[in-house]
Amino acid sequence: MIASVQPFHGPDDVDPEIRGWLTAMFAASAALGSRPGLSVEARRAIAERQRAPWRQGGPDMAGSEDLHVGRSGIRIRIHRPVAAPGLPVLVYLHGGGWTLFSIDTHDRLMREYAARTGCAVLGIDYPLAPEHRFPRAIEAIGEVLDWLAEAGADHGLDPARYALGGDSAGANLAVAAALRLRDRSGTMGGSIGPRALLLNYGAWDGAWTPSYARYGDGERYMLTGPEMDDFWASYLGEAPVQDPLARPLHAQLAGLPPGWLCVAECDVLLDENRAMAARLADAGVPAELRVYAGATHSFLEAVAVSKLADRAIAEASQWLAAILAD
Repeated sequence: MIASVQPFHGPDDVDPEIRGWLTAMFAASAALGSRPGLSVEARRAIAERQRAPWRQGGPDMAGSEDLHVGRSGIRIRIHRPVAAPGLPVLVYLHGGGWTLFSIDTHDRLMREYAARTGCAVLGIDYPLAPEHRFPRAIEAIGEVLDWLAEAGADHGLDPARYALGGDSAGANLAVAAALRLRDRSGTMGGSIGPRALLLNYGAWDGAWTPSYARYGDGERYMLTGPEMDDFWASYLGEAPVQDPLARPLHAQLAGLPPGWLCVAECDVLLDENRAMAARLADAGVPAELRVYAGATHSFLEAVAVSKLADRAIAEASQWLAAILAD
């Protein structure tokens, strides 16, 4: 690990619209009482309120429903952009360091993907850490995928045409779930593998790299190295965990479906996302890497005010729609 972060001082390298969104987010966090030492319950409550204005508006859906599925009663939300049977599906996993956020904080982002791809989007409220540490969230995702295979058609979904996607910790879980399906073929109910992976600024390893120093200033950017350390500890506990389902950068990646990696340039996770794209390519997995200059971690949530976020969602949606078309 790098011993200390040396913040970058110079002209602002963040896109102006993203900078405005960051300023509003930081102000909301302070106004809601965010500070070190809060309980995880208090942090979650603040995060939900902080994100509330940004999940409003956006595309209207032909239908939306919340369900509890699987043997554990996992909460899911299905958005359908059109009233038609047999829609392809994006199974989406929200970020938040495996510890924060929900299908509510990410509701607008899921509706944006639904409207732009023409696919249904199924969001999963997977169990959060530290109450539910690795690999519980991955197991819960498996339950939902089994439900999709068995009952999805009854809800207007095509279980044979789905992608796994997510942002940050959610991207990590998407790859982990795909690896688990690949390695347990034929042993997970009726689940089949995904056709694609939509991976937004994923957390793949946890080791500090030069981008941690370059973009780790908490007053300039969205995410810091110590915050990521805390998230990893929340998810994995204090003892080192080297399981490749926890740290997919070190997994054997051959056999995964094509991936789209949406990466923020001004993000401590920049280097590990470049490394993940390279590892996928080395494993023979088609991987599209898009690094968005001026973007910070979580920038897709700024779609209401950011042309950059709008473009990133549009480009990923065009790619995904083509893969799931038939």
